[in-house]
Amino acid sequence: MSENDQVGGWIDAGAAAERLGVKPATLYAYVSRGVLRRRRAPDGRRSLFDAAQVEELARRGKPRRPPGPGELAIESAITALGPDRPFYRGRDVLDMAETMAFEDVAEWLWTGLDGPGPAWRARPDGVAAAVAAQSGLPPGLLPLDRLQLIVSALAATDPLRHHLDPEGVTATGRALIAGLVEALPAAGAVPGGGRLAERLWARLCPRPPGDGPLRAFEAAMILLADHELAASTVAARVAASVRADPYAVAASGLGVLSGPLHGGASYGAERLIAEVGDPAEASRVIGERLRGGERVPGFGHAVYRSGDGRFTLLMDLVRAAAPGHDRLAAAEAVLDEAARRRLPRPNADFALATLGAVAGLVPGAGEAVFAVARTAGWLAHALEEYGRRSPLRPRAVYVGPVPG
Repeated sequence: MSENDQVGGWIDAGAAAERLGVKPATLYAYVSRGVLRRRRAPDGRRSLFDAAQVEELARRGKPRRPPGPGELAIESAITALGPDRPFYRGRDVLDMAETMAFEDVAEWLWTGLDGPGPAWRARPDGVAAAVAAQSGLPPGLLPLDRLQLIVSALAATDPLRHHLDPEGVTATGRALIAGLVEALPAAGAVPGGGRLAERLWARLCPRPPGDGPLRAFEAAMILLADHELAASTVAARVAASVRADPYAVAASGLGVLSGPLHGGASYGAERLIAEVGDPAEASRVIGERLRGGERVPGFGHAVYRSGDGRFTLLMDLVRAAAPGHDRLAAAEAVLDEAARRRLPRPNADFALATLGAVAGLVPGAGEAVFAVARTAGWLAHALEEYGRRSPLRPRAVYVGPVPG
């Protein structure tokens, strides 16, 4: 270990990871779980870890913190949560969001392999059935409500859905996610091919995208593709653990995702920004919510208490794509007012809602982006469960009357 690796009893990430025999991303998971201390180096660019604590962990072996209230501990090699961002199989999601296609990120989550996989094509009979199933739905239905129906129709027409080997699941995953997109009603001109982000944009926006908005849109999909054991992912894993097929796994996740404290939070943030017709109204809009005892959507995060790096990246992409936009000005006014009132820091839901407002996406588009993207993560977790031998069986801590 060189002197450059040490600063006053603290060592850098490379040295700490080498001593513990883990990937650097795992160090940040240890920090988020409270088993390892971290601070910034004097140069402001590196993370440093307490050398004595690292040595103690190395002697004790892999740390295992008992689950806290409401937590379920499941070993997984898919996503580690750092102090302000997730890492997909050891890779920084912010770097991936700036440079990669969503399909390639999904393949990485599923297989841990680089490079493009097979083409993502929906089954035509499945799309036809899903479109027909929506014929009696009321107008103005939000996209997430349609997706919950679409996944069932896609499942009913796929005779290969019970093939749970890795190749079968990844093939189903490509067709399933493409089908979710292609069965949604078109809002604008539908491209003949192209990346999944372009095809989803056409279902959620009446205008064609420019390069900047589309990059932000695809980045949002990548940033939201997985987030360790979020509530919807736990539901998806439980379904997969009893060998439910990939469509049932996605349906399980979609049902939980719709909650306003999960994927539905972006719709709440979308409505918040929409209420701010003029930036000067931000104080009134937030004040009314607080006076009514309401939670202000798009602010605060159970994991990233010091700030959500996904918000920072996505907001920067939106700002670069639409400088001077009136809806961006409204969102910035909300951010300023929230900071003035010392509300929790903004999260990715707020940035997603801002993207929707600036791009002119249809109502509820943020929920749809979240749902389509997170399906990739659910299937990655399903692949892990299909490889295990026993179902997940949480146990209750009984606090009722004494039996008998």
